[in-house]
Amino acid sequence: MRRFLFFTVLTQLPALFSAAQTKPLSAADSLKIYNKMLTPRQMQADLKVFRDIREKTNSGLYRYYTKKQIDSIYNWAINATKKPVRTTEFYKIILQLSDFEGSCHNYTEPAADLFGFLNRQKGYFPYDLKYIQGKMIFNNQTAEIPAGSRILSINGVSDTALMHSFYKYLTADGYTVTEKLSGSVNRAYGVRYLLEYGLHDSFKVTFTPPYTQDVKTATLAAVTLDERKKNQVSRYSAAVDSTIDYNVQPKYSFRMKDAATGLLSLRIFTMADDADDPRFPVYQRFIDSVFQQLDKNAVPNLILDIRSNPGGSDPTFEQPMMYLTDHPFKENDEAYISFNRDSIPFMQYFWGISTGKRFDSADIAYGHKFLNENYLPYSNGRSKQNQVMNPVYNPKQPAYKGHLYLLADEYTASAASHLASLVKAYARNVTIVGVETVGGYYGHNGHSPLVYELPNSKIKTQFSIVYVVQDAPVKPDQPEGRGTMPDHEVWQTFDDYMNKKDTQMEYVMKLIADKK
Repeated sequence: MRRFLFFTVLTQLPALFSAAQTKPLSAADSLKIYNKMLTPRQMQADLKVFRDIREKTNSGLYRYYTKKQIDSIYNWAINATKKPVRTTEFYKIILQLSDFEGSCHNYTEPAADLFGFLNRQKGYFPYDLKYIQGKMIFNNQTAEIPAGSRILSINGVSDTALMHSFYKYLTADGYTVTEKLSGSVNRAYGVRYLLEYGLHDSFKVTFTPPYTQDVKTATLAAVTLDERKKNQVSRYSAAVDSTIDYNVQPKYSFRMKDAATGLLSLRIFTMADDADDPRFPVYQRFIDSVFQQLDKNAVPNLILDIRSNPGGSDPTFEQPMMYLTDHPFKENDEAYISFNRDSIPFMQYFWGISTGKRFDSADIAYGHKFLNENYLPYSNGRSKQNQVMNPVYNPKQPAYKGHLYLLADEYTASAASHLASLVKAYARNVTIVGVETVGGYYGHNGHSPLVYELPNSKIKTQFSIVYVVQDAPVKPDQPEGRGTMPDHEVWQTFDDYMNKKDTQMEYVMKLIADKK
């Protein structure tokens, strides 16, 4: 069966940098070489290609905005390209067009040689920053700046201006902004800062130390990417962060927090590629064993933790849901692509299904086979999903009859946010705690990514082609175009950050304690 796309920028960028080496700047290795000047004609030709591809291939182009609104932002883009600019400036325009569409599966990347150049430079912000209650918080303990300090400005740019400048890099389903809020700090000070603000030898930081109003200034020397990574390992919040980090934790695990509360953690849905993967029955047996144990011991509370789960492969996310509901459910009520399954449009610009590998002829042949297996012949402007790929999932025994607490956050995406949607829709006795998911409740564009390369700028644009209407009944507290809404919105507090406590988990445990 087909796979969900879950690779966000967070998962893609480090892979581009992992093997590169730092080397001195030379005349032959200059930013001007890789960040070339583009003419208005080149940029407007790329804009036309970009929109033509979107119109023909992206079934979600008009999902959240009217044609008039889409026309308006493209008119803005055309007006913004009337003078020659560097590739990075044009890249920021393409980012805003992609972000405006409202899909967390959209991703935009400049040419790999520009990424490689930036990676070779000693130009990175040295330390980690963290979003806490609307503020930028310094997240390392250093002699110059103590952990917990509020950052007021960097190189003369205010904290609010810095945060807003990174929103366009953080795509989300519909009108959701939660990931943009925290991601504009937590996920902005690697290569995104270099793309947005250029290379700097140092960073003048204005800050107030924790629990004071004193305004201080420190100048931090820029570092290499490897040095930045080392500093991130020793960040102040590492112990708490690591509990929900799929790079650190097992993909799935279960333990009893106490005699009355079980904790099922699903960190990423890559425990199997599909139902034919030999790892899939192993995962199924694990899920069944969890619910057998809960039933045997009559455990009254279950915490299902999918915070920061970026998604993965179908049908892994459906497996726990079958023990949590009395209601049959499907992956979707409707799914389709907007072009003829027999022909991938704009092959002259087609790259592949990820930015890391260009398709060869064998890959393209396999892609056509995939589309023909998964979608029906083109009719009335659509190739609808083959319903063989959309089975009904029936409730399983032993059904969990205790109280379910779902922990989700602003980084819960794709297949994981789809699970959150199903839980809100159909789970028994459920309370959702945390933050609105970046993935949509009622639907999304997902499943199958395509990547195209623009001819002049060499910018790559990735988006998922399948318009999905999820099996998600209307709820009075669930607005259109938003992620799954929690019953209790809980962000980490500053005091808990300083005391290295998990605010959201502690909140759930208090809810459980207050029931007794």
